[in-house]
Amino acid sequence: MWRRLYFLLILVRVYFAFSPSYLHPDENFQGPEVIAGRIFSYPVHLTWEFTSENPIRSSFPLWLAYGSPMYLLRWLWEGFGYEEVAPSVVYWALRVLMLTLSIVLEDWAVQELVQSPRQRRVAVPLVASSYVTWTLQTHTFSNSLETLLVAWSLVLIGRIVEDKKHSGVFASSMLGFLAVVGVFNRITFPAFLLVPALSLLPHFRRKPFSLVFLLTFAGITAFIAICVDTAFYTSGSFKFTSLMNHPIITPLNNVKYNSSTVNLAQHGIHPFYQHFLVNLPQLLGPAFPLIFFQSRKTTIRLLSAFSGVLFLSFFPHQEARFLIPAVPLFLSSIRLPKRHTPAWIGSWVIFNVAMGFLMGVYHQGGIVPTQNYLARSNETLSHVLWWKTYSPPIWLLNGKNEDLDTRDLMGMPGPKMLEELAKVSPCENKSLFERLTGSPKTVYLVAPRSAYFLKPYAQPNATTEVKLEEVWSYRQHLNLDDMDFGDEGVWPTLQRVVGDRGLVTYKATKSCS
Repeated sequence: MWRRLYFLLILVRVYFAFSPSYLHPDENFQGPEVIAGRIFSYPVHLTWEFTSENPIRSSFPLWLAYGSPMYLLRWLWEGFGYEEVAPSVVYWALRVLMLTLSIVLEDWAVQELVQSPRQRRVAVPLVASSYVTWTLQTHTFSNSLETLLVAWSLVLIGRIVEDKKHSGVFASSMLGFLAVVGVFNRITFPAFLLVPALSLLPHFRRKPFSLVFLLTFAGITAFIAICVDTAFYTSGSFKFTSLMNHPIITPLNNVKYNSSTVNLAQHGIHPFYQHFLVNLPQLLGPAFPLIFFQSRKTTIRLLSAFSGVLFLSFFPHQEARFLIPAVPLFLSSIRLPKRHTPAWIGSWVIFNVAMGFLMGVYHQGGIVPTQNYLARSNETLSHVLWWKTYSPPIWLLNGKNEDLDTRDLMGMPGPKMLEELAKVSPCENKSLFERLTGSPKTVYLVAPRSAYFLKPYAQPNATTEVKLEEVWSYRQHLNLDDMDFGDEGVWPTLQRVVGDRGLVTYKATKSCS
């Protein structure tokens, strides 16, 4: 029975993997966009993490995770005689990749970590039925890669500790490799492994040769990673003199940056209890109280999860996605309540279905479809201004961003936004020169339909200076950052944001004297 349920949940995961929700800009700007620009020569936007004097993001895990499949895709595409790979094809190919990694590596790791077949029949469906697995784990987050690296590091630690007869050389070597990849992927990685790794000390005392292999493979991997990053961030051809004179060690730069409270304040400061009292309940829902009262005996995965959350709580900037690696570890360690089991299962299903559709379908869900629409548009676009949305991934524009200026106005006040829009909008009445040449510029504004500030400007007979004409829209879009409960009240805000959901593309013009 549980196997049938598991295969049904795989289909659910497939559905959400192919839904174009946009959970956070980092799923593009800290991964695919960076590598796609190098492999396919798409014009891309590099964020400050990659352009600062001391870059804090490593390209090494990005090449491993995304570079290899992109090269394979390009080779297959060219082999079949097609032209350059469209960005939308790359985007969905990476979703398929993350879906595959989730089903194969994450689920496999859970089965390895849970030894008892009886417990496995509960653990595997629980992990597979979590909205975190459906959504966050199928997106291109560094946190999603970290989940796989943490899980398989724990598998290797377990194999080394439990195998008393052999030296564990292969497992130790692989652990050294994964540990370095994990650190270069995210500096939070050691937080999940420091406590479980203590169980290796007795083994290393008995089998010091395995420690030698672990350190050797870790050292080789670290050297390669530093070489890759130095070549990535150094202009011109790579030379070993660059490595000697100015090596780029991104984890070290990352630690230095995040050690400064002033730097972290730019991204948001949270209280110490944010992870435990806000973020974990948001990720686990009805399973949250069970990790304290219905956990099985202390296991390596439970130690990893609790130690990871605890260590990350010392950093003042705390986002829920930082705890993704702990989710499968917690869910595979709990027992269902003996009393009221049907009620708990019902609450678990309702919570994950609701959060799944919210985060996996509607959350900023119109951004990617809108970029794909703009990439196909025959209009001669000069500017596209985005207002009250997440930053759009410009690599999806299929090269149009070489001539197209994409501006992210974020949550800029409405009047200020109109000033910026008026600066670039063409006149409503085209000039004689534009009519003769037939090459007028077109300006678009992309904004949520729930932004009622724009209503007077989008009327057919508007007498305002700036006029908006709706040209395209995508219904499955919610902007949860546009809540104004204080001024509007709870119910009117929900009516506006949920009732008028959708992302609209407007053509902007202005009245000219």
